[in-house]
Amino acid sequence: MILKILLVAGVVFVVYALFFKKKAVRNDSIDSQPKRKEKREANDMVECSTCGVYCELKEAIISDAKYYCSQECVKKAS
Repeated sequence: MILKILLVAGVVFVVYALFFKKKAVRNDSIDSQPKRKEKREANDMVECSTCGVYCELKEAIISDAKYYCSQECVKKAS
């Protein structure tokens, strides 16, 4: 009788460990994702020398030591 109770308790513990412990780990990984997104959102912005529109530094075009938002603005400045 005691053996059956211990066996049932062991099965319950294994089921608990498999299903409920993993959810706690998933919540920790979800909590860390918004922090990564915040870092991605913080980009340096520069103003176009021709039209004054702000664009990301990665997407800006540099010509004659000035930043431009598009090829059209580069042509207008020339």
